[in-house]
Amino acid sequence: MADRDDVELMRLAGGGDERAFEQLVERHQNLVIGTVAKMLGGVEGAEDIAQQVFIRAWQSAPRYRPDAKFTTWLLTIARNLVFNESRRRRRGFFQPFENDDGSVMDIRDDLGRDAAAALSERETQQAVDAAITALPEAQRMAIVLRRFEAMPYEDIAVVLKTSVPAVKSLLFRAREDLRERLKGFLVDG
Repeated sequence: MADRDDVELMRLAGGGDERAFEQLVERHQNLVIGTVAKMLGGVEGAEDIAQQVFIRAWQSAPRYRPDAKFTTWLLTIARNLVFNESRRRRRGFFQPFENDDGSVMDIRDDLGRDAAAALSERETQQAVDAAITALPEAQRMAIVLRRFEAMPYEDIAVVLKTSVPAVKSLLFRAREDLRERLKGFLVDG
C-alpha cells in the first residue's frame, strides 16, 4: 500500500508538486542514508550522497515509470552514486560505522557489561565493519540490502541490474569471504 502511495506521490512530483516530493524524502531518507552509510563503511559522505540521490530522483520524476517498487528504484540511484564514490576512494581504506558524535557505532548495547566485554564487543563490531567494507562492491551492496534492509532477492537483482541467481551467488561468495575474514571471531557450535 505504501508503494502505491509512493507511485502517486512520484506522479505528483513529476508534475512539479514539491510537497509530494518532500513527503517522499521524509518517508525514505533514513533508508537511503542508512544504506549509503553501510555501503561506504561509515557516515562520512553518506548524507551528501543521499542528498544527491534525492536530487536525481526529483530531476527524474517527470520520466519516472513504476516498473519496480519505488524504494528499489531509489536504491538503484543510491547504488550508482555509491559505486562512483567508492571508485574515488582509495582501496583498502577503512571507515568504521560512526555515530553523530564521531564515536564508533556498536550494534549491541553495552549496558550492564564489564569493560573487557564491551571492548571485545567493540573490536568484534569493528572487525565485522572492516570485513564488510573490504568486500567487492557488488557483494557489499548485496549483503547490505539483504541483511540490513531485508530486501528480497528479486529487488536486489533490480538494484544491482543482475539476475536472482547472480544475487544468490554474490551473497554466497560474500558470506564465504566474511566467514574467512572473521574466523577468529566466530564461535563453533
